[in-house]
Amino acid sequence: MNLFDVYPLFNIEIVKGKGCHVWDTEGTEYLDLYGGHAVISVGHSHPEYVAAITDQVNKLGFYSNSVINSLQQKLADKLGKASGYNDYALFLINSGAEANENALKLASFHNGKKRVIAFKKAFHGRTSAAVRVTDNPSIIAPVNEDLPVTYLPLNDIEAIETELKKGDVSSIIIEGIQGVGGIQFPTDTFLKQLRDICNQYDTVLILDEIQSGYGRSGKFFAHQYADIRPDIITVGKGIGNGFPLAGVLISPIFKPSYGMLGTTFGGNHLACAAGIAVLDIMEKEKLVDNAAKVGEYLMNELQLLPGIKEIRGRGLMIGIEFQDSIKTVRNKLLFEEKVFTGIAGTNTIRLLPPLTLTMEEAAEAIKRIKKALL
Repeated sequence: MNLFDVYPLFNIEIVKGKGCHVWDTEGTEYLDLYGGHAVISVGHSHPEYVAAITDQVNKLGFYSNSVINSLQQKLADKLGKASGYNDYALFLINSGAEANENALKLASFHNGKKRVIAFKKAFHGRTSAAVRVTDNPSIIAPVNEDLPVTYLPLNDIEAIETELKKGDVSSIIIEGIQGVGGIQFPTDTFLKQLRDICNQYDTVLILDEIQSGYGRSGKFFAHQYADIRPDIITVGKGIGNGFPLAGVLISPIFKPSYGMLGTTFGGNHLACAAGIAVLDIMEKEKLVDNAAKVGEYLMNELQLLPGIKEIRGRGLMIGIEFQDSIKTVRNKLLFEEKVFTGIAGTNTIRLLPPLTLTMEEAAEAIKRIKKALL
């Protein structure tokens, strides 16, 4: 049996990781400034993380959600404290796309409406509703097209109000920072206006913090720069440091009922052990503060390099936009300077390193990026 060929692959196999570094089958070491799509939050193979999941799998890896799993409540307590959302409820699932799928469903249950507003260049996942609210027609199959979605420009509150006045909008879904869209920001003012207008028109505000959350922006959630509280927040990626785990943080305005949502693997014992370890490490090592400090240093230093059109970012979520295609620069970084990075479109390199990145590693990153630009 062959693998279904949907991923263009670099001819590199990574077999080992430690902190912000990974090694391939040839023993070559790379500086990891991408963290596997922002998934590695507390560093590769963190000893406390490894010990936690090892201990748990030696006891019990999985049992169903038909019995009590006190690890779920322990994770919820820690997440509520870390994020400032103690009064919200938590529904645990497996992936960011699944988190957004359930968020959209909850919103529609709540107000009985159907249409969704999303934003141009948005990416929310590849499951049925999540891919429909993603602004990329090439990955939306005909079977996904029945959900009515309107894509609007980011930061245009007048366009939002024009649509909400029609009375059929169930929810607005927006990323704290657009990742795949090229590290684009909703302004703080726009988010405040969005919060107010959703209240006015009985529309649920969903903040997709799957890539921008969990400390990556220098605050626990990127939307907290705007000092707002969404109705629903979705989290994933860094929540499990590589173990499949995601969550939906749900305002008290929503009332649960048996059977409303469900999952086989979500919130299993091993996933919860991973999630608890991540939050413990983040608190102990002050990784949210570290993301803010090291990210500021990186952006300041990147501004000084030649040939760059614009630097955008908050914390350790950084976009480096060039005038021309970044293919050559990215290949030089990977194959000559041994640095993993990501991309957004054809002109933007994305940096999404583990939140454990040190100032020394950041300085080394700048040195290698500078060499790749020569």
